[in-house]
Formats: sequence, structure tokens, C-alpha cells
Amino acid sequence: MSDRPGGWTDDNRDDRYGRGSDSTQPEGARVMRHVQRQPAPPQQRPAPPQQRRPEPPRYADGYDDGAGYDNGYGAGQVYGGGNGGGRGYGGGDGGYVQGRPAPDWRRRIKIGALTLVVVVLAVSIGTYFWADSKLKRDVDLSKVIERPGEGDGTNYLIVGSDSRAGMSAEDKKRLHTGSAEGKRTDSMMILHDGSNGPTLISLPRDSNVEIPSYKGSDSGKLYPGRGRFTKLNAAYAEDGPELLVRTVEFNTGLHIDHYVEIGFGGFAKIVDAIGGVELDIPKAFKDKNSGADFQAGKQTLNGEQSLAFVRTRYAFAGSDLDRTKNQQKFLAALASQTATPSTILNPFKLYPTMGAGLDTLIVDKDMSLWNLGNMFFAMKGVTGGDGTSMNMPISGSTGGNLVWDKAKVKQLVQQLNNDEKVTVSGN
Repeated sequence: MSDRPGGWTDDNRDDRYGRGSDSTQPEGARVMRHVQRQPAPPQQRPAPPQQRRPEPPRYADGYDDGAGYDNGYGAGQVYGGGNGGGRGYGGGDGGYVQGRPAPDWRRRIKIGALTLVVVVLAVSIGTYFWADSKLKRDVDLSKVIERPGEGDGTNYLIVGSDSRAGMSAEDKKRLHTGSAEGKRTDSMMILHDGSNGPTLISLPRDSNVEIPSYKGSDSGKLYPGRGRFTKLNAAYAEDGPELLVRTVEFNTGLHIDHYVEIGFGGFAKIVDAIGGVELDIPKAFKDKNSGADFQAGKQTLNGEQSLAFVRTRYAFAGSDLDRTKNQQKFLAALASQTATPSTILNPFKLYPTMGAGLDTLIVDKDMSLWNLGNMFFAMKGVTGGDGTSMNMPISGSTGGNLVWDKAKVKQLVQQLNNDEKVTVSGN
């Protein structure tokens, strides 16, 4: 009896292992069919792996695993699957390719918006410091003594001087400024900015005022008041902006918060920088002293013409009072036409305008660009229907100087200090 499992005997061993065979053929040739590897057709490009199942390997010793060997590859299978973004084998040429993800537009828009904000902030901050560095803070209001108490709102003393600083001989001739040395005030205005709208009050240069006690701006010496009356512009000529502020405060009882001054040359440059100021002149006039020669009607004034317009006094019956009205009208038009998107958003107009104005502005030490901007827009509001413009109330004259109406001035100052609607009328 055989001890092999399944009834195997030596007689049938040759069916499986070929041992003891009496055949004349080699065992391999008799048991295994011979498979010959066929060459690929010439110039034929193999199909991509994802389009056909990979051919199982064939070996030279005749073993073919196509029937029973599982190589783990499936048709079109790639490594590192995903939703089109993974790496794998399966490119058009059967090579290794990198998938390209769809663009994330929301992320790109966020990055673009953030970049724009950063650029705008950088430009704005740079512009602020550039403009701030140009301000000439030469006036020290801490030197002004015996000041009245502060009221509601903000009061600016705006001064146009006849300074020729920085002007060439040709400029002086072209602008009809003459060649006088030093500088005097050519116009003076109080601008009150409050909750009831801005109020612009012109102070005629020929106003009859008392020069009070004061401390010298340079010497620091105290000069006692002697009850001396003179024209308002003489205070500026005597000891500069500090004495002018002291004199205005003493004669009105109104606290001045900020001081702003601009000369002839700077005024003309600002007008030219914005391309001129459009103005409606109701009646033609001519003045050889200022160089004014205007026809009636709407027209655009350049820097030279603008300076002639605001300086003319001898062509009018009201002399200085009529001139102050023209000055108010022009400055309000200048502010209104400068504070527009076409100027503010256009760097080719904004920077020349700011440069022309800031180079010639003289302000007090506490004046900031923010204060200056508020003053500018308050000036614009005078013509916007929300504001009031007037001359200081006049009761008469001394024959050469204009005398203020004390009762009306007191009522006006009270309304300004309380930030009330101004009901007082001027001349």
C-alpha cells in the first residue's frame, strides 16, 4: 500500500514531475508549450496605460503569468489618486505628469484687494508726512498774552500778506506788486467753523483799532498799552502775526485758535496749479495799481489775474469794503473748485497744488494738516449754502479809518462763542 496522499503511486509520478519518463523528448519540451515573444510592430506607438490593461510579463524560461499571476495593476490605475490634482502615470504619452488645479479666483481677488489697500495706505501716509514737512510753523501763539476764553467751534485768522519773498524782479513786474521791503497785511479774515455752518468775516485793513499791551515776539519784552488807535494792518507791520492776533482778540473778545498766512507769490501759484478759477464778474472794472482789467461775465482767471482781482480797491466806490467782498467771493470759489475729485484724485494736479500752497503758507505751531484741511473745507462750505460771509459791522469812520459797530460786534462774538446761527449783518 502506498503511503502518499490521494492514492498517488510511483506509477503516475511522471504525469506531474516527469521523473522516470521513457520519452525521447526533453521534459520541458514535452510538458510546457514554448511561447515565443513577438516583436512590436515597427513605428507603432503603444497605447496609454489607462486605455489598456498592462501586458503581463513573459519570461524566457517559458513561464507565463498571464493565467494565474495577479500583478495588482488595473486598467488606467494611477498612484496618488485625487480629484485630478494628484501625481500619477497616465499622461497622453504614458509618462509621468503633474495635474494642474483649477484657479482659486476668490483667493486671488482677496490678495489683489489687500495689495491695493496696502499701496493706498502707503501712498497716503507718505503724502501726509511729505505735506506736513512743508508747513512753516513760524507763529507762536503762546507768546500772545491776556487771551479771551475759548468758545465753541474753531476760529481761524486768515491773512493775505503783500510779501514778495521768493519773487524775482520779473515776477514783481508781471504781478504788479512793486518792490516794497518787508511785508504788510493785504487782507484779513476770521473763519469760524462750527455746527451751524461756517462764517467768514472780513476785517478791513483800515479798521480803527486799539493797540493793546503785548509781549515782543522776538525780544520777549512787555510793551504796555497806551490807548493808541491805528489801522489794523499797522499791528502786523509793528510786531508781526503775534501782535496782530493779540490786537484782534483784544478788540473783539474772540479767541483765535489758528493762524494762516499766504503771500502774493504763493497765491498766484496755487491758482495756476489748479488751472485757474472760474468767476462771474457782475460789472467790468479796471485799475492800473493792481493791473486789473476785467470785462463783465463768467471767465477763468489765472494766477496773475486772480491776484489783481483780490487786490483792487481804488476802482470801487466802497474802496476797502468792496475789496473785502471780492476777496471772500474769490477765496470761496478757489476752495470750491480745488476740493473736487478731478484735483484730489489726480496726482498730477494734487501734488503741484499742494506744493505751491504749502511752500508759501505760514501757520501757527499747533496747526496740523487735519486742521488745515478742516479750514479749507469750511471755506468751501461758505459758498455751498451752509455758510455765511460778511464784513465786520461798521458804524462810521474817523475820516480815514473805519469804526466798528461795538454793539453788533459784541452780539456777533457772543453768537460765535456759543456756536449759534449768526443773525448779525455786516456792511
